[in-house]
Amino acid sequence: MTAKHALIIGASRGLGLGLVKELLKDGWKVTATVRDLQKAQALKSLGQVNIEQLDMDNYQAIKALSNTLNNQVFDLLFINAGIKGPDDQWSGNATLAEVGQLFYTNSVAPINLAKEFVSKIRKDSGVLAFMSSVLGSIAVPDAPELALYKASKAALNSMTNTFVHHELGDNNPTVLSMHPGWVKTDMGGEDAQIDVETSTRGLVEQVKAFAGKGGHHFIDYQGQTIPW
Repeated sequence: MTAKHALIIGASRGLGLGLVKELLKDGWKVTATVRDLQKAQALKSLGQVNIEQLDMDNYQAIKALSNTLNNQVFDLLFINAGIKGPDDQWSGNATLAEVGQLFYTNSVAPINLAKEFVSKIRKDSGVLAFMSSVLGSIAVPDAPELALYKASKAALNSMTNTFVHHELGDNNPTVLSMHPGWVKTDMGGEDAQIDVETSTRGLVEQVKAFAGKGGHHFIDYQGQTIPW
């Protein structure tokens, strides 16, 4: 049986690197992208990963990578890359440049990439996953200190919804907007509830559980549905 093939966007550290490790353990073939090849040592040390350079904010770079991977078919495309945004996220304290960067990277660039790569996802059984957050649910009033980050993830969910209903076309993979839990990463901090391995093992299990189901689902790493 041929190994399943995953493309992980943003895999130099944290959850992206953890996803690569879990998928390799599970027998997958993995292609992973990093923004800076000089910071890919941890990924390179795994030894079994096809590593490609990509700055997701650069639309021409997305197209170039699509051409490089022209004949590839992926069972999973997981768009993990994202940023936390400015340190001070209270309304009125962030600059136009900071807000523009945050929303472009977290909300627009992932959809640009999905549009370019969706045709490479295996028909019927393939999964397109976006790293969202429970903080992107407008039903959740928590974490006001991350107001702009929350809004960028809500915007990603909205952009994904529009993409699914108006631009996905005939390929029609299962689409997952996924909350990884509160994870001990550079972004999540040391006070977080779970480690990267627990989160990414759960994320991979949900990808496998939802493969072939179709539709668009907002879920966490344990498979629980999150209100939009």
